[in-house]
Amino acid sequence: MKLIGITSTAILSLLLGVAPAYAQHEQQDEKQDHPEQQQNKHEQAKPQQQQHAQQQRADQNKQQQHAEQQQQQNQNERPAEQQQQSDQNKRQQHAQQQQRSDQNNQAQHAQQSRQGQTQPPQQTQQRRGNEQLQRSQQQQHVEHAAWQARRAQSWQSDHRDWQQRGGYHGYRIPDDRYRGYFGPDHGFRIYGLPLLVVGGYPRFQYEGYWFSAVDPWPEYWANDWYDTDDVYVTYVDNGYYLFNRRYPNVGIAVSISM
Repeated sequence: MKLIGITSTAILSLLLGVAPAYAQHEQQDEKQDHPEQQQNKHEQAKPQQQQHAQQQRADQNKQQQHAEQQQQQNQNERPAEQQQQSDQNKRQQHAQQQQRSDQNNQAQHAQQSRQGQTQPPQQTQQRRGNEQLQRSQQQQHVEHAAWQARRAQSWQSDHRDWQQRGGYHGYRIPDDRYRGYFGPDHGFRIYGLPLLVVGGYPRFQYEGYWFSAVDPWPEYWANDWYDTDDVYVTYVDNGYYLFNRRYPNVGIAVSISM
């Protein structure tokens, strides 16, 4: 019995000694395994962290590219906006200038109207007389130049009567009108009559008819015979002629129209 009791006591002591040692060994194994697990977890986490960092860099690059594109677009749009603003400013300046010009013209017109209204009648008549005189002088210059251009160099060689021209084919004055205003008994002066220059030929109006001198006038007539000499129109040798009473033997062929 004592032997059994001693044996039981020894076994129990051995078991109690082995249990703490095993527990301590397990704890040491766990401690050894834990750093390996942490290291494995850390190594597994590295690719994820690298991928996340690459994704962040990619996002940053995209954001930077978008910012650069936006900046370039803004720079491209700015000249168009500046041009549009410049055109608008030019239009506004032109409108303002036109408005000022219209206002100035209106003011000048109003001032001229007031001056014309307040101008004494005597001065107004004098101004109109000067204008008429100026126009009259210009008209006389034109008429004088037209007549001088029709002066013959040699009447005998330059002159052609209606028979030489193939006969008269122009307008014919009615007999009653002819007897009342034409012929040797009805003289007049060309000076003061309406006159036109058509194709280099002088045309004057008398008693409602237009007379065109188709013949040159003799070189020995006075330089201003058309202003100073009495003339008449007569029908002779199948045509109309203009005669100068100072030179009754010479007639200038004329054509008549209404």
